[in-house]
Formats: sequence, C-alpha cells, structure tokens
Amino acid sequence: MDSEYFWPLMTLAAIFVGLGKGGLPVVAGLAVPSLSLIMSPVAAAGLLLPIYIVSDIFAIRAYRRDFDWQVLKISFIGMTLGVLIGGLTAHIVLEWVVTLMIGLMGFVFSIKQIFQRVDFSKISKDINTKSGIFWCTVAGFTSFISHNGGPPWQIFTLPLGLRKSVFVGTSVLAFSYCNLIKAIPYFMLNQMTLTTLLTSLYLMIPATVAVFIGVRIIKIISEKVFFKIVTWALLLISLKLIYDGLQF
Repeated sequence: MDSEYFWPLMTLAAIFVGLGKGGLPVVAGLAVPSLSLIMSPVAAAGLLLPIYIVSDIFAIRAYRRDFDWQVLKISFIGMTLGVLIGGLTAHIVLEWVVTLMIGLMGFVFSIKQIFQRVDFSKISKDINTKSGIFWCTVAGFTSFISHNGGPPWQIFTLPLGLRKSVFVGTSVLAFSYCNLIKAIPYFMLNQMTLTTLLTSLYLMIPATVAVFIGVRIIKIISEKVFFKIVTWALLLISLKLIYDGLQF
C-alpha cells in the first residue's frame, strides 16, 4: 500500500467494478489485473470484494425488474457449490492453473461464437439444468479465487437468447448473491480485514457513480451491438487470463 500508484490504481479498479456492475462486460474483468501491478491477485480480490458488494446494491436497484428466475435458481445452486469448493481448497489451489483454465475455456467458446456469427438476441434455447449448474459452479469457484467468474457464466448464459436487459439483470443478481456469500470465507481466510474494509470505504463513491454511468451506456446500445461487445469482451478477457496464467 506504500506504492505511489496505489490510490490511482485502486480508484481505477473501483471504476472498472462499477462500470461492470452497470452492465458493461469488458471493464469489470480489468479490476483485479490492474491491481496486480502493485499487489498479489489474492490481496486485490480481498480489497475489491466490499466494492463489488456495494456496487451490487445500486446495480440491483437499476435492474431489479429484469431477470430470468429459472436461470437465477440454477446460478444460486451452482455458485453456492463453487464458493464452497473455493473456500475449502483455497490453501491448495494454484491460482495460475485456474486462471489459465478459465482463459482457455472462454477463448474456445468466444472464437466458436464469433466464427459462427451467432446473434444471441434472436436465438432461443431450453435451459440445460445440469450444464447450467456445472458452469455456475465453475463461475462461483473462479469468482472466489480472483473475481473472474465472467467467462464460465457467459458460456452458460449467452446461448440462452436472453434479452439485453434480462441478460444484464440476471448477471447482476447472480453475482450479487455470489459476492455476498464469498464474504464469509474471505473473512475466515483473512482475505478481508478491518484495514481492507476501511480502504474500500473510500472507493465506494467512484464505484457507485460508475454503476450509473454503465447503466446509462447500456440503455443506448442496441441488442445486436451489445451481444457483439459481450462476445468480443469475453475473447479479450480470456486472452488476458491466458497470458496471466502463463506468467507463473
């Protein structure tokens, strides 16, 4: 925390979190990597969790009427399992292996969708409960490790043909639940302390403002453009995760 870049990078990371919670898929994945320049990803995850939780409150207010209940039920089950597994295995998990694995899965999925030129706003598929629970479990686990639950979550939800607002709202509610239950093991594992909470307190204002900016931007983006952004964002984030995983 003595680095001269600490507060600028923390503020930037908080803004990334807020914009992501506002519905912009590409920026939230930049929060932990940006802080990894001055601290370990584990420490960064602990500092950012309170900011995620507070941002969730405002994001839920914005998208409280837009969600798919069936998808949410599956996400609650899977993410609970994922966070439980993450908490029980935190002392033995090799973070670079998880990072590389999630990057590779997201990369393969996004490349497939880009070359197939799928319009997610127009397709409709029945929900595969078993597949959904699996991917939500992976999302809960990777979210616990480094707040990188986006790629497996999108592998599950993108092919469901949800409307833009429902896709964002369902994502917001699912990860709000995930972040809330992560707080317990984070405290138990000392990843979140009174010191980190006080630090996070200062950053809740830029994060909250960024949530509303993200919501406004999402409202003016068309369905087709939005899902293109989500797919390409998944590809870019996956490439970044692959790069990070190979730097062990």
